[in-house]
Amino acid sequence: MGYSAILDIIGSMIIGGFLILLLWRLDEAAVKNLYNNSQELVLQQNLATVATILENDFRRIGYCKNYSLIPQTNAISQATDTSISFLTDVVDDGNVNTLRYYTGPTSELLSTPNPRDRYLYRVVDDGAPIGVNLGVTQFRMVYFDQTGDTIPQPVTQPSLIASVEINIAVENVSGYDEEYSSAFWRQIRLAAKNLQNR
Repeated sequence: MGYSAILDIIGSMIIGGFLILLLWRLDEAAVKNLYNNSQELVLQQNLATVATILENDFRRIGYCKNYSLIPQTNAISQATDTSISFLTDVVDDGNVNTLRYYTGPTSELLSTPNPRDRYLYRVVDDGAPIGVNLGVTQFRMVYFDQTGDTIPQPVTQPSLIASVEINIAVENVSGYDEEYSSAFWRQIRLAAKNLQNR
């Protein structure tokens, strides 16, 4: 066994090492793509769920099956850029309820790897807040008056609100190598039918 045979062995070991490294990198990329694709589906489902619930509840602002029970004042009782309270008939039973939406701090969700996700709370009347963790990172609202002008924050006269813009950002609750996919939904100028009749 001569000098050239040793070089051939060393060369084949180096080439074999590069091939193993290449296969390892391909496997890692395939796992990452598979994980990210499945998380994208979950992300889109979470965003669709949040958007459906919010849109359904917000379209019912000022609605009651027994319309005579809704006071002839504004149906929105409190409005900030990150929370809202309004009168509605939650279960369509003819009783007026107060529904409130707001987000909690990021420190409440230390159990998830994502440092930016938070609970989105839905409170009916004086009941216990029901928080859902669907990866919400932003819940922000902009309010408009009858002429379409933006009402400045903080809203001191909720009776001026004629329509609402809802902005929701959602991220994966866990990511691959701390990379989190995100999706954004905006409902532009959602106006409840009963809001303008007050």
